[in-house]
Amino acid sequence: MAHAVQDNAERNRYEIIVDGEIAFATYERDGDTLAITHTFTPPALRGKGVAADMVAGLLDDARARGLKIRPVCSYVVTYFERHPDQRDLLAV
Repeated sequence: MAHAVQDNAERNRYEIIVDGEIAFATYERDGDTLAITHTFTPPALRGKGVAADMVAGLLDDARARGLKIRPVCSYVVTYFERHPDQRDLLAV
């Protein structure tokens, strides 16, 4: 991953900054579960893999912190479908 994904806990979202633009994934935390509710990628960054990098980074962070993921956002649902190796992070 070329760009760092940061947890902006004050705004309840993960962020990635590319070329001065911010893509993000918002979440709601409930104990050890993060419900990923929305992702946004600025138009200038779409189609460049930025959203996939962001989700991969937030999943790495969740794994390191012992958190589970409840995908609400359709992009994150699709990401899990395309990356079955990450499904161990899904909240039951």
